[in-house]
Amino acid sequence: MAPMNNLTVDFFLLGFQNDQHLTYFFFCFLLVIYCGTICGNLLIITLVSTSKNLHTPMYFFISQLSISDIILTTDIVPNTFQILLNNGGSITVNGCITQFYFFSASGVFECFLLTVMSYDRYVAICNPLRYTSTMTSDRCAIMAAMCWMLSFSVALMDCITISMLTFCGPNIIDHFFCDLGPLLEGACSSTYAIELEVFVMCFPVLFIPLTVIIITYINIIVTIVRFQSNISRHKAFSTCSAHLTVVSIFYFTILSVYLFPKGEETLNFSKLLSLLYTVFTPLINPIIYSLRNKDIKISLQKMIKKCANLTTI
Repeated sequence: MAPMNNLTVDFFLLGFQNDQHLTYFFFCFLLVIYCGTICGNLLIITLVSTSKNLHTPMYFFISQLSISDIILTTDIVPNTFQILLNNGGSITVNGCITQFYFFSASGVFECFLLTVMSYDRYVAICNPLRYTSTMTSDRCAIMAAMCWMLSFSVALMDCITISMLTFCGPNIIDHFFCDLGPLLEGACSSTYAIELEVFVMCFPVLFIPLTVIIITYINIIVTIVRFQSNISRHKAFSTCSAHLTVVSIFYFTILSVYLFPKGEETLNFSKLLSLLYTVFTPLINPIIYSLRNKDIKISLQKMIKKCANLTTI
């Protein structure tokens, strides 16, 4: 088959290929999830930026995670709606690479940010007397900015390499978004460079941050066990439980999607895991961080009272 121009060729995303009635139900379900995700994460960002009691490093990083979740779900879900309603949908190569760019950047950013958040918890529990001087607002802003810069840079390198490929078919992608594996299946030129690049970048982007998180939590657990007061232990564990839950969900889905053996029998399972990571996790994150968080509940109550007072004026 003759190579096709990368600027004009379209990919066709198959999506889930469900029964029509099930498709409409799935569309409504995803719409509710998407609206909940946007509202929940925007609420977190608003509360952290307007409430003085939430002007701490931990909540600042949570607000950055909410921004990343909004980018991720907005990059994936709206196009998924079109695919569901039309039982599939076309997307240009440039559009596909752009979608992968923001998907990749948000994933890499979360790897780095969760590592920074684990360091924040490490300093707060293992070196509480130095916490204020170590986790200053300027330093937190610099660390967040570095996470954003590195994530978009890594994603850009991958996308530049992908854009150099020649795509000649098959132009059918059996997925609901442009992930790396399905995208490379449509390339007729060698994919060795991008595969090598992704393999090499897995170490600084995925495995080193995960190793750092594991080491910090080993130190945190050892420190907490040494506490003599049960109240202090419970308080310390409660400050880490939300972050540890988010880390577990994030890395479980990421490693499951990209390390499980590929094949027709695992394709639908891979789609479900990708759906969990791209759609449900951005909804779960604000719930996990706010469900048992007294500071966020207090700030939310104050905001509601403030809005109620404004409406009565």
